Amino acid sequence: MLNIVKTKHIAKEFKGKTVFENIDLEIYEGERLALFGVNGAGKTTLLQILTGQLEPDRGNVERGVPLEQWGYMTQTSEELMYLTALDAAGRESGELWQIKRRLKELEQAMATGEVDSDLLEEYGQRLEQYELSGGFDWETGLEKHLTMLHIGPELWQVPFADLSGGQKTRVRLAALLVKRPEVLLLDEPTNHLDEESMNWLEDWLRHYEGTVIVVSHDRTFLDRVVTGVCELTESGLKKYKGGYSDYRREKDRELREQEALYKKQKQAREALEESIRKYQEWFHQAEKSADKNTETKAALPYYKAKAKKNISRYHAKQKELERLESESVEKPKSGPKVNLQLGEGGFSARVLVRLEQLSFGYGTKKLFDKFSLILSRGDRLAVRGPNGAGKSTLLKLIMGELVPSEGTVWQHPALKIGYFSQELEVLNEEETLLDSLLRLPSMTETHARTLLGCFLFKREDVFKRIGDLSMGEKCRAAFVQLYFSGANLLVLDEPTNYLDISTREVIEEALSAYPGALVVVSHDRMLIRKLADRLLTVSHTEEPHLFEGTVQEEEEQLARHNGALKEDTDRENARLALEWELTRLLNEDGGSDEEAAARITNIRRLRSELEQL
Repeated sequence: MLNIVKTKHIAKEFKGKTVFENIDLEIYEGERLALFGVNGAGKTTLLQILTGQLEPDRGNVERGVPLEQWGYMTQTSEELMYLTALDAAGRESGELWQIKRRLKELEQAMATGEVDSDLLEEYGQRLEQYELSGGFDWETGLEKHLTMLHIGPELWQVPFADLSGGQKTRVRLAALLVKRPEVLLLDEPTNHLDEESMNWLEDWLRHYEGTVIVVSHDRTFLDRVVTGVCELTESGLKKYKGGYSDYRREKDRELREQEALYKKQKQAREALEESIRKYQEWFHQAEKSADKNTETKAALPYYKAKAKKNISRYHAKQKELERLESESVEKPKSGPKVNLQLGEGGFSARVLVRLEQLSFGYGTKKLFDKFSLILSRGDRLAVRGPNGAGKSTLLKLIMGELVPSEGTVWQHPALKIGYFSQELEVLNEEETLLDSLLRLPSMTETHARTLLGCFLFKREDVFKRIGDLSMGEKCRAAFVQLYFSGANLLVLDEPTNYLDISTREVIEEALSAYPGALVVVSHDRMLIRKLADRLLTVSHTEEPHLFEGTVQEEEEQLARHNGALKEDTDRENARLALEWELTRLLNEDGGSDEEAAARITNIRRLRSELEQL
């Protein structure tokens, strides 16, 4: 099996701070690996080292596949902002895209002026080169991939800068997928993708013949796609087989074993230290007795022999303790985690919000038509559907930020809403983190610093402007505001975007324990599976559909429905076969008396079987 890349003792520092060290990694042909770690662990840095964009401070990288056959989708795309969507997708293909651009320039030149022979000759050469290089097949493939990722022809000439975040991600994915590199590196490819696009990408990657290295915080995506998880920490990297759930189980087992071994070694160390302490006490007492010189000469040999024996045992115990210390297992450490417990302001009424015969749209596009919904105390409603189908719009209608064109939105007078927006515009970017809390009644600086520490903001971080924070830090800052909202209804629009998996899991636990009602829009399928007990699906083509139950219950109902459909199809096929055989027997005549009797018996049997169907 071809070794795609091999690293030896890789280390990287920034501004004197170690990002990671002792990175030994081997990646083989056909593997689909997740690079996993908390935000700030250096995942993007390691990808840049693997692709030659950064050099390690120590160690070396051996590549079995030349870098020309690698494809790398980064998190940022500033260099594409001046291109159209179609050109942004084509740019990744390098030479073919350059030839295509030159052909366009030559065509424009020939269309606007007199055509000279040099222009015609260059155009002919370029066109032949384009055709021989598979340019027309490449164009077809590029357009196919864009369409499959819901970037239709109507968007191809739109400036890339004007696309939504999800559309930009899909354009960049199409650029890489059509190139079909031998090694594919994807840094957060699932950000902003709706479920349909996610399912398509998962299926494509499972059938991709090359090698894949991916960074993603989507646990369902990792479970469905990857064959291994590489956990990156400051002190090294460890490779685990399987998806995220397999990694989590193995990691939990390792931590349990380490905890048990640590406790066992701690008990052994305490026992050795107690033995050594007793020997030291004996020596001390023996010296005092010798000073008093009360023993007879006859007893001296006995005490000398005993002292010699005890000294030997004492030295043995000391060596055993030294060996134990050298082989000691560290106490299991869990990384820093957000400490979040959401409360609600008390609410006794049953109904919080009622939407009645609601209609709303933008221009000629109608998103909701005579739509009704009731939100009650304790509800956990997930709103699902493709991008642009109206999920965020529905949240704003529920909160009263938008007014329906028809129908009404009723809110209980005591309702208090806590809102988390995926755009994070609820944050005042000019404030510092500390100031954002100090304006709260009865808030002291000591209490504010303690609370920010619970959300993983270090001492120096509290003086940062919110506008200068990373997206992950801004998400945590938004949860700080929810913490103080006292809301009895949380409206959450993509609350876990930009958060690492460990923080997502803490947020899930906090939301699961939240006593109020929830309405959540999220592409994080694991979050929806764990939280929701009502599922509202919106789409571009059908009326909103409400399922009263969890994701698991929905899947079970769908499985039963598909099973029933298969059973009905099998029954219909059996019925048609029996009717055909019965018709054939009824149309037969002649033959011996015995053949006629057998035919009548078969006709009766077939009619009986038809009645049973």
